[in-house]
Amino acid sequence: MGTPQDDLATGEHSTRGRVARSILDHGPSTVAELAERLGLTAAAVRRHLDALVAETVVEPREQRVYGSRGRGRPAKAFALTACGRDAFDQSYDKLAADALGWIATAAGGGEQGEAAVTAFARARIAAQTGAYRGRVEAAAPENRAQALADALSADGYAATTRSAPNGQGEQLCQHHCPVAHVAEQFPQLCEAETEAFSHLLGTHVQRLATIAHGDGVCTTFVPGTPQGAAPDTDPTSESTAGRNPA
Repeated sequence: MGTPQDDLATGEHSTRGRVARSILDHGPSTVAELAERLGLTAAAVRRHLDALVAETVVEPREQRVYGSRGRGRPAKAFALTACGRDAFDQSYDKLAADALGWIATAAGGGEQGEAAVTAFARARIAAQTGAYRGRVEAAAPENRAQALADALSADGYAATTRSAPNGQGEQLCQHHCPVAHVAEQFPQLCEAETEAFSHLLGTHVQRLATIAHGDGVCTTFVPGTPQGAAPDTDPTSESTAGRNPA
């Protein structure tokens, strides 16, 4: 008999698997959000969440509140654990981390080693996002973040966009990251990805949170483009990619 993680990895369409998949696709979610998405009662969702927590597939977290907080304590949000993510992403994390470690050592270690890993990370993301460019550039400036999210979702990143809390731009949210475990050791992967987003969108972007740093979602702030204005073609402002700002 397989483990709960095996059941998720093999795509068993149980209600419990649907709950876990919804959290993967949408990020940390409350009982009410899951119930509405899946057409279940809150009691049913809680029952499945209790089982998933016991199986270490999901864990409860304090929900982040942007702006002013209303009365009462915010509802808990449930996020996938590293074990839960592994159930959906059977990757060769150790092999990848060992390979990057070897690259750093072979290049001489220290700053030279870090530079070598950075060069690899940039080449990797350039190859991946090169296929996105036509799709993003074909979209109107105000729709480019969504076009990028659609392209990322097609590659398994479960990406969405939403308005930024200050109303001055958008947040590009990646609810899944296939290389999160490796990026914990090599933040150059996150940094290169954010640089690539900046060039694709033609504007400086800011990484606000990453799954690799323990956040539930990789979140990137994309400033709004004034109506009628074209985006910059050479963004040069410093990026905070891969590191949560203070």
